[in-house]
Amino acid sequence: MPLVPVAELANYVGKELGRSEWLNIDQERINKFADCTGDHQFIHVDPEKAKQTPFGGTIAHGFLTLSLIPVLMESILVLPQGLKMVVNYGLDSVRFIQPVPVNSNVRLVVTMTEVTEKKPGQWLVKANAVLEIEGQEKPAYIAEPLSLCFV
Repeated sequence: MPLVPVAELANYVGKELGRSEWLNIDQERINKFADCTGDHQFIHVDPEKAKQTPFGGTIAHGFLTLSLIPVLMESILVLPQGLKMVVNYGLDSVRFIQPVPVNSNVRLVVTMTEVTEKKPGQWLVKANAVLEIEGQEKPAYIAEPLSLCFV
C-alpha cells in the first residue's frame, strides 16, 4: 500500500488511485463463502439448477464480492505514513449493478473521494470502489468503503 505524508493525503482526493489485479471467482470460492455464511441458495451453489435461471449458471454472492474490497484495495489505497493500523469503518453506500457469474475475473478500480481527521492520529479515508467484471460493460457494484487509519 502506498504511504504518503499525512499533509499530502488531500492531494489524492478526486483521483483514481489504480486498478487491482484480476481475481477469478470460481465455484470453490463461492461454495466456501456459502459454507461460512450459511447462504446456500441454489443460484450460488447448484450449477445444474442455476442453468435454468436467466443467469445461465451460478453467480457469486453479492456479499462475497463486497468482502473482497479490503484485499483488492490493499495495494492501491493511499494511506498516511506512520500507519500503525487500518480498520474497516464500514460503507457509506453500495449498489449492486449486475451479478458476477462463476469463473469470472473481477478487479477493483479505486478513487479516493474524501480524507477527514476524526481526531488526532486518526484519519478517515473514503473511496469509491467499482468492481469490474472482465469483458462486461457494466460493473458488478459501486461502493463507498471507509477506512480508519491510526498513525
